[in-house]
Amino acid sequence: MTVLRSLLFVPGNQPSMLEKATGFTPDAIVPDMEDSVPMEEKANARKTVAEHLPGLAERGPLVIPRVNSLDTGLLEEDLAAVVGPHIYGVSVGKIYTSEDVDAISSILDDLEAKAGLPNGQTRLLPWIETAMAIVRCYEICSSSPRIAGVSLGAEDYTNDMGIERTKDDSEIAFPRSVIGVSARAADVPALDTPFFAFRDPEGLRENCLSSRKVGFKGKFAIHPAQIDVINGAFSPSPSEIEHAKRVIDAFEEAQSRGRGSTSLDGHVVDVPVVKRAEALLELAASLPGAAGPGA
Repeated sequence: MTVLRSLLFVPGNQPSMLEKATGFTPDAIVPDMEDSVPMEEKANARKTVAEHLPGLAERGPLVIPRVNSLDTGLLEEDLAAVVGPHIYGVSVGKIYTSEDVDAISSILDDLEAKAGLPNGQTRLLPWIETAMAIVRCYEICSSSPRIAGVSLGAEDYTNDMGIERTKDDSEIAFPRSVIGVSARAADVPALDTPFFAFRDPEGLRENCLSSRKVGFKGKFAIHPAQIDVINGAFSPSPSEIEHAKRVIDAFEEAQSRGRGSTSLDGHVVDVPVVKRAEALLELAASLPGAAGPGA
């Protein structure tokens, strides 16, 4: 299981910030060549990111550069600069259709062959950030075995819709739900849009828990101070782990007495509840530093 709870953006045209990023411990580092880089700095960002990939890859977190979208004309040069043994995959903005995914996959096929990499090694994290992409979300999520996660881009989505962003996120409740369901149906993780109030850790935590409730498995960070909050919100808590173990124990005891369900703390425990508890323990065991499912 590839864990993608926290994905830290780092501006690709800032060498000092890319070097500092080696000291942080998100699940993935995302050197950004797209929105955080002005047009006149695109070529510099491409070169700078390529130079820093070996150092970033040595530190442990997955490296997933964000490249410019197909419609910019910059995608092929960006991919040529970063595809290689040091990256887990690439994050690509403004995916509209499954045909966009096919086009990007074809470019990756050629670049992997030139680099001597196995076909399909470079994973793909498309950004769902337009009305068209929401309408076609499941098609996109299921369009390629390269897809390792799908990301909600709330700023571009609300811009495309001609609506304002608000603090309560009510305007993105529908796309969040669509992405959560579509990603689950395609068996890929849904990754949430960044939270820009980086000096508000409690607001960030609440925001993470809200998206977790509709199926999101991780979130992009714009500041290193957000990493621990995001990791905590998308990880099972000690009380959740303990409760999951009690659920399984109670169900196994009921089964030993020939019963297909039981109760725990006044709530019914049946097969779906047990499966949810087992999935939670599996996730807990997969996280960095976990002692294993029996701990």
